[in-house]
Amino acid sequence: MAGSSHGHNPAAWTGVTITFIGFCISGAFTVLANPLGFWAGIVVILLGGVVGLAMKAAGLGAPKESEEARRAREEAGRAQPLSQIQAH
Repeated sequence: MAGSSHGHNPAAWTGVTITFIGFCISGAFTVLANPLGFWAGIVVILLGGVVGLAMKAAGLGAPKESEEARRAREEAGRAQPLSQIQAH
């Protein structure tokens, strides 16, 4: 994954951050035995997903891969491993 920009965009970071905050809220209210606070955290988690998708739809997500880039990536994946090259 290091060769791609998977998740390195504002939509992904915002969605994950909001979702993380929701998990923290739910976790804290679970320990405090407060069901209303727990469900409020679940709502924040779902909101994180909605916000991330909305930002992606607004063009703040990862750009779509072009056909040329896809073919180049596939060709690179078919390359002979270095260990086989050194053995010859």
